[in-house]
Amino acid sequence: MLFRPINVRTLINERPMSRFQIRTLVLCFLVLVTDGYDTVVLGFIGPSLKSHFGATPAQLAPLFGAGFFGLAVGSFLFGPLADRFGRRTVLMTTVVMFGLLSLISAWAPSLEILIALRFLTGLGLGGAMPNAYTLAVEYCPDRLRSTLVAPLGCGISAGGVLGGLIAPHMIGTFGWQSMLVLGGVLPMLVTLVLWGWLPESVRYLVAKGREDEARTIVKHIDPAVPQEGALVLDEDAAKGFPVSLLLQPSLRGGTLLLWVTAFMALLVVYFLGNWLTMLVQEAGVPFSQASRMTALYLTGNALGAILLGFLMDRMNPQYVVATAFLCAAISLASLGHLAGVPAVAIVALLITGIGTGGAMTGTSILSAGFYPTVSRATGVAWTLGMGRVGSIVGSMVGGAMLAAHWDPTVMFLVVAVPIAVASISVYSLAIFRRRHAQQPVPPSTREGASGHETTSEA
Repeated sequence: MLFRPINVRTLINERPMSRFQIRTLVLCFLVLVTDGYDTVVLGFIGPSLKSHFGATPAQLAPLFGAGFFGLAVGSFLFGPLADRFGRRTVLMTTVVMFGLLSLISAWAPSLEILIALRFLTGLGLGGAMPNAYTLAVEYCPDRLRSTLVAPLGCGISAGGVLGGLIAPHMIGTFGWQSMLVLGGVLPMLVTLVLWGWLPESVRYLVAKGREDEARTIVKHIDPAVPQEGALVLDEDAAKGFPVSLLLQPSLRGGTLLLWVTAFMALLVVYFLGNWLTMLVQEAGVPFSQASRMTALYLTGNALGAILLGFLMDRMNPQYVVATAFLCAAISLASLGHLAGVPAVAIVALLITGIGTGGAMTGTSILSAGFYPTVSRATGVAWTLGMGRVGSIVGSMVGGAMLAAHWDPTVMFLVVAVPIAVASISVYSLAIFRRRHAQQPVPPSTREGASGHETTSEA
């Protein structure tokens, strides 16, 4: 007797979210909280490092640069490894990596050694984030993908907020080293939870032919699924190095557009994150008010991720993200003229935050939905990796502009251009996806769990 194949994607799409899936998302959120804390911890201990090592700001600059560089390299490195060895394996490895190195960094005997350790810590941090996103996406039904995954990005912000809240007490009582110790202990504790509760991606297991393991997970998602019938995906099988798969003809154009988008978006996000307070001050706003305006911008980043995620599941997701980028570009270009009118400037900053940091989270979700299972981790990681390169450029560009004494109004106008380019790129991605709809899958995998033919991911 022949049994109908069970399409795993259709299975996830046609059923309500199970407790098993919700737990997986919560675990990914915890990973991102620890990632966010360790990513920004240097910003809180920077003044203490300056006095401890007797270093000048110029001597501390390579310390921050090493972390950014490590984040970029980690994204490029660990994405392909996750498509080769599994999301769970690589995610746990990267969390242990940045936790252990943060712990060791607390006892760094010199600034040079701390710089090297910070680069290695950045490798783990850069590899953890995209793999957490990828694993979360692969357990979400398509109809709720953006709504559920976008708030995970708030875990990064939550980690930063945690660091900001405890830094004065920790440093004042136990010294700056305590912040790094906590940055090591928290990931280790999270790893113990991951070891016991985090599953491998069921889509990855099916794509790799590990059906027995996949079937065990499917029973957690829906105990009523019959034991008979092969588990399949509605995707063509693909072989080769994961990075090369991103550049195959059916994906190449979209890949390049996603890379351009991420580069431009994070260039601006880090430019504003590092220099916004100073720029607003240069425009004549008092420091206390400038700090509050920066906080509002960062709040817009978090709220924007949730808002855009909700809208992306209800409209064309490319159009939602492209429109957010466009609104941010307009608001940012006008900010230099609005700085003297606080009430209006606050609205412009909130829109800018939604359309930069929020839309960047949307870009990560777009990349997760664009790539097939066999190359999804690589696709998400390399998109974020290109964004990390943009973040390095953005940090450098801001310093160069200020050193050249550019007028803040001109600087805001110039920085609006990359966001406008990001908007055009995402709109072009919508056109590309419409023109390159996924080809029909082989007959052996075309039937879903309900017997209906499936379509490509939105």
